[in-house]
Amino acid sequence: MQKRKAAIRYFEPEVMHRLEDLPNIGKEIAEDLRAIGIKTPQSLKGKDPLTLYKKICAYQGQRIDPCLLDVMMAVVAFVGGAPSKPWWFFTPERKKLYKV
Repeated sequence: MQKRKAAIRYFEPEVMHRLEDLPNIGKEIAEDLRAIGIKTPQSLKGKDPLTLYKKICAYQGQRIDPCLLDVMMAVVAFVGGAPSKPWWFFTPERKKLYKV
């Protein structure tokens, strides 16, 4: 009997149609992105992660945990062609670049 190989999930931004299809993006973050005018994965391409973070904070009416900025960095990099990485991979870079 042959063993089954574990399924490997590859993310390809060009075939993703919903924000929730993107790595690191769940229902709540997708709703926040829609609220600030980001409706599709492709509309994230070339966006500034810090600007997205600040817009979501303004929309929510409060300062949000900076880990959301890590998520924005991860998703913008991904739709720009970088490999999918967990949001916490971007924490050290965020801490160097931004004081939020």
